[in-house]
Amino acid sequence: MMIPVCLLVELPRGEAYRLDIDPPVSVFHTDDGEVFAIDDTCTHQDASLADGWLEGCEVECPLHASKFDLRTGAVDAPPAKRPVRTHEVFVVDGMIYVQPSTEAPNLPPCIAARLAGEPA
Repeated sequence: MMIPVCLLVELPRGEAYRLDIDPPVSVFHTDDGEVFAIDDTCTHQDASLADGWLEGCEVECPLHASKFDLRTGAVDAPPAKRPVRTHEVFVVDGMIYVQPSTEAPNLPPCIAARLAGEPA
């Protein structure tokens, strides 16, 4: 199921849009004009990557400076150790759509424990 995000012209280059689904997804429009989508939550701790700093095809988490490659989801700088999921992005008639991944998300320990019903 493709999810409409916003019009491409509404997402300036160098900016991100947080798609409030479960789990949330960040859509990034790079300075080079590419559009990528990854899980919004840093795998180290509960922080929104849409609030991070975008440089090239990499986003830096605003909490502890972990960096993630937007193309692959791979961790480029610690303290995060696990990648974020990537999602397919389509631009059709100027509208950005995200096709969510069917893989399980890599949630940070604090959220995974909460979902499992463990004490924080």
